[in-house]
Amino acid sequence: MLTFAKKEFYMKTDVLSRRLFQSGNASGNTLSTVGLNLPALRDVMIQAHVQACIVPLTDPHCGEYTPEHWKTLQWLSGFTGSAGTLVVTADEAGLWTDSRYFLQAGEQLQNTGIDLLKAGLPDTPTPEQWLVSKLNAGNTVGIEGEVFVAAQAIALIHQFEKNQLHVNTNFAPYTKLWHDRPEIPLNKAFILPEKFTGESARSKIQRLREAMQAQKANCTVLATLDSIAWLFNLRGSDIRYNPVAVSYALVGDTEAVLFMDFRKLTVEVADYLRSEGVALAEYNKIDSYVSRYAQTESTRFLIAPNKVNYHLFQLIYNRHCEPDGNYTSNQLIDVEFHPVDQMKAIKNETEIAGFRNAMQRDGAALVKFDTWLRNQLAENKTVTELDVSHTLKEFRSEQDYFVCESFETIAAYGAHGAIVHYEPTPESNAQILPEGVLLVDSGAHYLDGTTDVTRTIAVGPVTDEMKRDFTLLLKGHIALARAKFPKGTVGMQLDILARQFIWQAGENYLHGTGHGVGHCLNVHEGPQSIRMNYNPTPIEPGMITSNESGIYKAGRYGIRIENLLLCVPAETTEFGEFYQFETLSRCPIDSSLIDFELLTDDELLWLRKHQFIL
Repeated sequence: MLTFAKKEFYMKTDVLSRRLFQSGNASGNTLSTVGLNLPALRDVMIQAHVQACIVPLTDPHCGEYTPEHWKTLQWLSGFTGSAGTLVVTADEAGLWTDSRYFLQAGEQLQNTGIDLLKAGLPDTPTPEQWLVSKLNAGNTVGIEGEVFVAAQAIALIHQFEKNQLHVNTNFAPYTKLWHDRPEIPLNKAFILPEKFTGESARSKIQRLREAMQAQKANCTVLATLDSIAWLFNLRGSDIRYNPVAVSYALVGDTEAVLFMDFRKLTVEVADYLRSEGVALAEYNKIDSYVSRYAQTESTRFLIAPNKVNYHLFQLIYNRHCEPDGNYTSNQLIDVEFHPVDQMKAIKNETEIAGFRNAMQRDGAALVKFDTWLRNQLAENKTVTELDVSHTLKEFRSEQDYFVCESFETIAAYGAHGAIVHYEPTPESNAQILPEGVLLVDSGAHYLDGTTDVTRTIAVGPVTDEMKRDFTLLLKGHIALARAKFPKGTVGMQLDILARQFIWQAGENYLHGTGHGVGHCLNVHEGPQSIRMNYNPTPIEPGMITSNESGIYKAGRYGIRIENLLLCVPAETTEFGEFYQFETLSRCPIDSSLIDFELLTDDELLWLRKHQFIL
């Protein structure tokens, strides 16, 4: 439940977002004005004896980003945001999304017959609660199990069954209804050479088998694309900002199989995989392989229910839900975190060296950008937020080993900086004036590493309040970067270090302080995190995690500072092992925003040591 302060924050954010839409839709897409495909869907629901259906904004691979082929929610509703759930009944429909998209969804859902429900607010029911209030006992809810994360579907089914509602987990009429549906991406995959990965696919597969054996399992199924990419040293371009290729994988005691559309495989990729002991099968053969293994009584699957879709989960075990929502199977060993997630989170020496080199080149591009920006403003030339995005990409693309940007650049001037996930569009594109601050959060994938860095830049005179906020935030940033902590420490125990000074000033931010970062892989990577919520994963040597606290003042400005941290051993004492962080990012911090009177000698020394100020 949200506190009053959080509710006030969401309300302010919605007001601020409305200003962005005065000249158009911030998504840059045409607004929806008709009911789109809901009537056809309802006809199919009647034929299938389904009284309601739920459509998530996810795909079979449980990822953060979704290829066009699986954007069913957008096709049905016209809503183009990156987070949402659509629920449809015979005579009503609702779409849930978070505060980033309140106004956008309100605009795009006009005249569609779909109501906007603002997720996270105290008075907003969950989709399950909403449906329970609308349906009668004995009614059926339809879901497409293939695009639901198994853990989510299991919880949903339990909730509905408690309320005497049935669930059809194979309700997927969209193939027949969606006549111009985009194909599953067919971009060519490529191999990331071992000079960058530091380990062969064969070695990684063997380590996975050993981890499975330790759990008394002899088979596992992988659906998440970054896990598959890491395991097989495989990369692709099927999802924007994510160098991954659409695929599945199955690893048993004696065989490892990659399931991928053969049109995506080059001779080089196929030859490398076969030489590493990997068999190749067509993408759509995953079901038959899983079913064959499941029919063998000696098979023990190791599965992370939050990293596999419900359709595959159903194939693995004979479903039996107990009254408390638990499931039983003598063939299933379920874990909270899959071994591959843990293995790829801990970078080897080659990957770490690559990160350091990538940070140097990325820092050079950022310094070049900073020089360009200040020269443009000094010469009174027009610079907009989109100009910032385009120029940053241009300078990064000049660097060795550049692959692509690691996420959509957040170039947020003035009041736009107070919108945490703001992305400039042609309609919202603001001109950068010679006053106040510009927040730039950006990054890139290089063959040897991935970057994610945020800098707040004074583009003209700033207020004392801005300098105070920036400096208090910087003090917390330094405190986390300088932390020394015992083995077994989790992110929640470190989070206070970043917030302590702004809390003393009565300020806070609602997002996490740190997320894991992949090696030429997804910029958001688990299992570790640094945030106020409890995550049982300890921070271990080899993990790379962001350090990104912020202050956001709606309608005025936003400030964020972000570097990437590498966990390294510190010392061993009579009290045990201790770890610390190495700051990897290499980009100056704008010293004109610092109130040096608020810094200690140690903090100033840290800034100079890392060349963040000259």
